[in-house]
Amino acid sequence: MTEIRIGIIGGGYMGKAHAVAFGSVGAVFDTALRPKLEMVCATSDESAERYRKTYGFARATSDWQTLVNDPDVDAVVIASPQATHRAIAEAAFALGKPVLCEKPLGATLDDSRAMLAAAEASGAVHMVGFNYIRTPASQYARKLIADGRIGTLTWFRGEMTEDFFADPAIGGWRGQGAANGCMGDLAPHMINAARALIGPITSLCASVETVHAERAGEAVTNDDQAQMMCRFENGVQGHMFFSRVATGRKMGYAYEIHGTKGHIRFDQEDQNALHLYTTEGPEAERGFRKILTGPEHPDYVEFCQGPGHGTGYQDQIIIEAKDFLTAIAEKRNIWPTFAEGMEVNRIVAAVMDSSAQGTWVNVADY
Repeated sequence: MTEIRIGIIGGGYMGKAHAVAFGSVGAVFDTALRPKLEMVCATSDESAERYRKTYGFARATSDWQTLVNDPDVDAVVIASPQATHRAIAEAAFALGKPVLCEKPLGATLDDSRAMLAAAEASGAVHMVGFNYIRTPASQYARKLIADGRIGTLTWFRGEMTEDFFADPAIGGWRGQGAANGCMGDLAPHMINAARALIGPITSLCASVETVHAERAGEAVTNDDQAQMMCRFENGVQGHMFFSRVATGRKMGYAYEIHGTKGHIRFDQEDQNALHLYTTEGPEAERGFRKILTGPEHPDYVEFCQGPGHGTGYQDQIIIEAKDFLTAIAEKRNIWPTFAEGMEVNRIVAAVMDSSAQGTWVNVADY
């Protein structure tokens, strides 16, 4: 096995998740590359040092350029605010270092395009952190579709709904700037799922709105929820809804897919179950079966040998770390790459324009 030294920029919610993932991925998946937590970067020396001690890094800094330029940092994980992603990624790629960047890829579509160009010019491995599509259940849903188990696809419905911003008394940075709005923060996950499960989106008609114009005495400058109708490249029709004010929803990453021979349902709040309906057998005996994930499903057995025992949120990030290390070891990119991140940002830009114009738009125009 070979050691690889990891630098993580950001020590908060996602920074911690990545630190835990890289600290344990070698033991879970027996990866060819074994990560060492080399350096963590945070906004102040004090917080960086606190994260270093808590997560087990060798060193800490409050300057991301110090981390990226350090010769003892072999690969960079970006878990900082969206507005910082482009500069960090471009600097890392200029040195030929692999980059795993949290979603959304860039704060804008222009940022995402520039980041993809820098990644491709460098030849370095690049990956975007769409973690929810990596659950064993959603990976299996993709296989069922690819194997034709539900026939020709006819319709898709997806949602990404949470209620962490349902109370207008809650203010702060999440209410400021397009990148922190629902379309910038939550929607990319379900757009990525739709593309992964059904395929590219060619046209859409959307409505975006701010439910609470003011929070904690401060004007809100971004969106709370949005919906869109869409048409996929393969002809499938679809509908998606995104909300951060969906009272009662905690992790509403959910989808249902209709086909000529069956139907698939999934809800992240019950992430270890997939519901499958097929047109096999007598009509009187047909119905949805609840499939509990287990060792026969992708990326499950490494965590647990017991069917139905389940995996959790942190396990998704560990699977992500495994994919990133595998890509580096094998010198090949593994989906989802920066190209996927850019395509998701393209859909977000199209949604915002469609809502402003009140009409259907073609994604190819963006």
